[in-house]
Amino acid sequence: MHALTARGITKAYGGVTALAGADLTLRPGSVHALLGENGAGKSTLIKVITGAVAPDSGSLRLADAEVAFASTAHAAAHGVAVVSQELNLFPDLDVLANLYPMREPTRGPLLDRRAMLAKAEPVLRQLGLDVDPRARLGSLSLAQRQLVEIAKALVVEPKVLILDEPTSALDAGSSERLLDILRVLRDRQVAVVFVSHILEEVMNLCDEITVLREGRTVLDAQPRSSLDIGDIVHAMLGQDLPVVSRGVSRRVGPRLELRGVSVPDRLADVSLTCSGGEIVGLAGLAGSGHTAVLEVVAGLRRPSAGTVELPGGGSASSFRSAIAAGVALVSGDRRRVGLMLDKPVWENVAQVRPVALAGRGVLSTRALRASAAELAERVRVRPANVELRAGLLSGGTSRRWCWRSGWPRTRRCCCWTTRRAGSIWGPGRRSTRCCERWRTRARSSCCVRRTWTSWWRRVTGSSCSTRGGCALS
Repeated sequence: MHALTARGITKAYGGVTALAGADLTLRPGSVHALLGENGAGKSTLIKVITGAVAPDSGSLRLADAEVAFASTAHAAAHGVAVVSQELNLFPDLDVLANLYPMREPTRGPLLDRRAMLAKAEPVLRQLGLDVDPRARLGSLSLAQRQLVEIAKALVVEPKVLILDEPTSALDAGSSERLLDILRVLRDRQVAVVFVSHILEEVMNLCDEITVLREGRTVLDAQPRSSLDIGDIVHAMLGQDLPVVSRGVSRRVGPRLELRGVSVPDRLADVSLTCSGGEIVGLAGLAGSGHTAVLEVVAGLRRPSAGTVELPGGGSASSFRSAIAAGVALVSGDRRRVGLMLDKPVWENVAQVRPVALAGRGVLSTRALRASAAELAERVRVRPANVELRAGLLSGGTSRRWCWRSGWPRTRRCCCWTTRRAGSIWGPGRRSTRCCERWRTRARSSCCVRRTWTSWWRRVTGSSCSTRGGCALS
């Protein structure tokens, strides 16, 4: 008996086909990888399975009984839980309330917070989340909020658990704890869907693999033991992945330099140099201060001591002044910081490049739309409709827009941070080429990445790690 079966699922949005007959078969007690490039249809298929959207055609069977979920609550009532790529949490509520949205246990007319806490504490402890359940969620870091999202799915003890990029914001220790929990769930006969771009995790954890390409299933529930990474990449891209070598760093032109920079409770006497034509990687555990370094360079934090010398001169006393000096910031938290979700794509692109497209002091919306459309074609964003609201984009597509819109050609220095541990196929290759072009234009760049992967080693010319807010060369 299968835990869940999806057959011939189709879904289109305004003439753009997201799914074109996708299939998925889950067994109880199996960790099943769902893979594909950005825009392959993974997120849409997950939304169909969890009742977030209705398919145009196709069928769903849960434990061999046909179902049609009317909502995510309907799916959850049948034991289907999801950890979304985009966090669905309430920042103004406490952690405990976020674990029980619309399903709080009650004692008479009142919430039974004692029962809520008794059920939540073992899950939080398993995940290594050492926070006060009464703490306001908005006060937590991105990695901690990701763990709360995962705990929200685990407290209901699901029969089918879908995890969409669950380790993207986690450090190595938290990721390993989560993977251990998934192995325990497998032993309890829970069917787990694991969506990830980190193929090493997939090969170490998963039992079966399904691959989507352009909305179609090209590998259906193949045993992981019968595949290697090359087979998976070929299925996702439709071609083998050629080797791309990294160019040699050219330390020329103006440089970015931090000397003895300190920020209370964040950084202590950090010094860093990044020359034109060089990419410097910053590494460290969550909370070690590497992201704070970029915030200082971008003018989002003011240091209490030390100096910051920008490549274009000027100061980093504010975000506006840093932009004027040629600094671009690409945020890893694209939903809260990187994009304006209620605005169309072209307006999001315009926020970092309006001056170059203005004529006689007046912005040209036609030129802004044309620039966004040209960018969409150049980086192969699908769908390429720049009139879409950013909040309607899939996780992978919004990530690509956030990445590329922050890299206008006039910038002298780019600071980027990413939640993703990354890979060197598909999107990772395009990121690599983007970094190489940036390097050859003699620009300086600092990047933060959660784990030290082959992608990181491929693009960075040198590195600096941080621990407890102190720089370690």
